[in-house]
Amino acid sequence: MLKTLLASGTAGLALFAGAGTAFAQTEISWWHSMGGELGERLVAITEDFNASQDEYVVVPSYRGEYEESLVNTIAAFRAGEQPHLVQVYEVGTGTMMAAQGAVYPVYQLMADHGSNFDPSAYLPVVTGYYTDTEGNMLSMPFNSSTPILYYNKDAFEAAGLDPEVAPTTWEEIESFSQQILDAGAAECGFVMAYTATWLGTENLSALHNVPYGTLENGFGGLDSELTFNHELAVRLWEKLAEWQEAGIYSYGGTAGGADNAPKFYSGECAMYMNSSASRAGVLANADGFEVGFGMLPVFADVEGAPQNSIIGGATLWTLSGHEDAEYEGVAEFLTYLSSPEVQAAWHQATGYLPVTTAAYELSQEQGYYDENPGADTAINQINLNEPTENSKGVRFGNMPQIRTVLDEELQAVLNGTKTAQEALDSAVERGNQILREFEAANS
Repeated sequence: MLKTLLASGTAGLALFAGAGTAFAQTEISWWHSMGGELGERLVAITEDFNASQDEYVVVPSYRGEYEESLVNTIAAFRAGEQPHLVQVYEVGTGTMMAAQGAVYPVYQLMADHGSNFDPSAYLPVVTGYYTDTEGNMLSMPFNSSTPILYYNKDAFEAAGLDPEVAPTTWEEIESFSQQILDAGAAECGFVMAYTATWLGTENLSALHNVPYGTLENGFGGLDSELTFNHELAVRLWEKLAEWQEAGIYSYGGTAGGADNAPKFYSGECAMYMNSSASRAGVLANADGFEVGFGMLPVFADVEGAPQNSIIGGATLWTLSGHEDAEYEGVAEFLTYLSSPEVQAAWHQATGYLPVTTAAYELSQEQGYYDENPGADTAINQINLNEPTENSKGVRFGNMPQIRTVLDEELQAVLNGTKTAQEALDSAVERGNQILREFEAANS
């Protein structure tokens, strides 16, 4: 009956025929942005929770991609029709924090409803991103990821490279790619998702421990400014344009880039940089070759690099405006989602990080990493060092708009209409205007 309710979206009653009576369960609405197989797994987790107790029924509802879902949530709140929980991607954190009165912070929710919630149980880089300046966790981590390198072991071997050794620097990315091209082992060296944004400026800055912006990358206040037009970003963007001309790098489009994955799956390109959450898809779709895993590259001459990578993915935000009894159910559901068993299973099935230490340790005990070499690459990379002010992430209002600006400016570099320095300077100027508009609207 619960599965029927979930499938139909019908609200309200669950009937237990064995008891011979009908009684109401408290319904918890959860808006999310996971389609396909990930959405099916999310629904399965929800069904398991619903079956584990008889007081609450959680009803998940797909509301489009992250940005669309966030816009829908804002509209629903204004209409007084907001869900209890909404899944918001990491770059929406600044927007959610600024929505005063709309959010029921998770630390307060858990304190109010008797949960033994312990933020220290979560990975430090996860805790650090979703907390305020006083260290209070604002939303519940659910699907956190970080980008890594995937590579074609067969192409490496055909080019005379050691298939068990991934490149660790941008210099090696270039030399390995050239050797692969010279040997005819692939038509291009590498593709990467989020070239201008998550990988090409945000993680680039974090891995080299340089600021992306002022005030702790936006964590310190709305009056922060962007500073990602630093020498390392200029150097990488210059090399991307050069590598594109040489066939070493292939541009697959903005953001995730729909053309990136197929170029790697087919063997056209020998290396691929994208989210650790792409792992399941990569392994399922790689066409007849063995996949290797490595950390993101850094520039060899930068002392202290790599520092640590930063997270992507999303957390669950609790929205205000509901009954206290309903929040009891929200707290119980979030506690369930954070359990080691649920988080370990989610991590192993998807490639998302195990957001708690206990889930990681359980995966170790279960032999998952021994049986799946490379599955711990993302965890090792994000935990390389204690996060610094430069490497705990970026938190700016209207960050999706800033990412769009970066995508546009990178395209200008790749088509030869701007130098890397000109494009990045322009992106900073345009991005700071977006920040001032956000600051004015939320001060």
